[in-house]
Amino acid sequence: MKLTRQQRELGTKFWIYLAALVVSVICVFPFYNAILTSLRTGQDLFLTSYLPTTFHWENYVSALGENGVGRSLLNSFLVATIAVGICLLVSITAAFALARVRFRGRKYILFTILCVSMFPQVAVLSGMFELVRFLGLYDSIGSLILSYTTFSLPFTVWVLTTFMRSLPVELEEAAIVDGASLWVIITKIFAPIMGPSLVTTGLLAFIGAWNEFMFALTFIISNENRTVPVAIGMLQGTSQYELPWGHIMAASVVVTIPIIVLVLIFQKRIVSGLTAGAVKG
Repeated sequence: MKLTRQQRELGTKFWIYLAALVVSVICVFPFYNAILTSLRTGQDLFLTSYLPTTFHWENYVSALGENGVGRSLLNSFLVATIAVGICLLVSITAAFALARVRFRGRKYILFTILCVSMFPQVAVLSGMFELVRFLGLYDSIGSLILSYTTFSLPFTVWVLTTFMRSLPVELEEAAIVDGASLWVIITKIFAPIMGPSLVTTGLLAFIGAWNEFMFALTFIISNENRTVPVAIGMLQGTSQYELPWGHIMAASVVVTIPIIVLVLIFQKRIVSGLTAGAVKG
């Protein structure tokens, strides 16, 4: 029996929706299970029920107040925001130079930037530690801002250079004819046009700084300067064999919510930013 065109289209849509449903369940279930666990305590933590049975909001109060996760949230937000701001400011100027200014060795500089972005954190941990100590930034927020900026810059410069290459040259030429300075061209002409790409790269850099653990564990030793990933890792129970899973999951949920909110707010710009460099012109 030969299927009609409408039946084939319905069959295709069915498999697409089914695949999207499966992927959504796989992605959302860990977060949903974390929410369920964060609302349980005692023996309820070992239940296999996938529906809420108890609502112990004290886990959130204890995680944010008694265990210092609330202070760590502010530290993470401060560090990630400053690091992303510095990265975008430096990256957009560097991208303009690499995409618009012709000079010898430009391709080699881009290749070097790409190679630097491939280095794992553990490979440069000792060197960064010595640099942080030399600058007197050990056990301070500045050490994390420096390290996060250093590791985010290669990625943001590379991505923004690709986007800037796709912009028409006529915009820059018209601004030069009107007497605009180089800084005006970058901030008043290119920056608004590159809004989606700036949001995309900024958000990815923010997520990387928000979730970073190794540098934060190595460079910070005081409780008041710790970031959220380290603060959650330091949560302890009454004994070495008993961990406060309810508090840990409550803190994990609180840490994840800001990222979800940011993605939902900027989702249209993120999609535009990811596809902006796909077509030149």
